[in-house]
Amino acid sequence: MLKVADLMTQEVFTLRQSDTLKTARSMMSLARIRHIPIVGERLEFQGLLTHRDILTATLSQFAEVDRPTRDEIDSGIPIVEIMRTDVTTISPDLPLQEAAQILLNHKYGCLPVVKEGLLEGIITEADFLKLTIRLMEALEGNLPE
Repeated sequence: MLKVADLMTQEVFTLRQSDTLKTARSMMSLARIRHIPIVGERLEFQGLLTHRDILTATLSQFAEVDRPTRDEIDSGIPIVEIMRTDVTTISPDLPLQEAAQILLNHKYGCLPVVKEGLLEGIITEADFLKLTIRLMEALEGNLPE
């Protein structure tokens, strides 16, 4: 049986509570990610910041504010003010099907993978889509023509 550890991303981009909104926005843009776990010094999981959280916390793009002004404002907003702390986490030993069911039932985009309070990785909708594509390719390769 496949476990979360078999599919999760282990090399995760993380930030600290003291980092700023500007840093988070830059990381998401450069790394092309939508979820950033927030951790302490020893990788203890403290919360999650999502692209949606950032959109909610920032000025509307329709506001007439130039980029340098927005960056200056974002530099003064610590992540701790906008991150989520009431986050569902899962164990790396959880069966993969259960993790998929949690994502689906709660409409989450990701689940941080935590063991003994420490961040071990993250599993996202994209991870399940990649798995689905691999499974479909394997099925198609085994089907008679």
